[in-house]
Amino acid sequence: MPLYEHVFISRQDLSTTQAEGLIEHFSSVLADNDGKVVEHEYWGVKTMAYKINKNRKGHYAFLKTDAPAPAVQEMERLMRLHDDVMRILTIKVDEHAEGPSVQMQKRDDREGRRERR
Repeated sequence: MPLYEHVFISRQDLSTTQAEGLIEHFSSVLADNDGKVVEHEYWGVKTMAYKINKNRKGHYAFLKTDAPAPAVQEMERLMRLHDDVMRILTIKVDEHAEGPSVQMQKRDDREGRRERR
């Protein structure tokens, strides 16, 4: 099955538990449509570059999935209809990267960065 990576931003006034509940909700949508979530990460509340629906911050979540295209389309459709989800991004990838995403790595652990002058 194809591999996908999804990032979605939910409203800032949700609690952390509610934001993580959205991850579980959309994971179950994929599972009902013969897909599976390989890994998920909750990145926390982050400040956005510009306001979206009068919100300056949002809860960021990241999903690595292994699902057929119809399952992904159904999940995206439900995300667009959900009032708490502000933005979504889905990318098809050849393979999932091992370990935590760049957002979850500590700043000292990031390799290959130039030193600031």
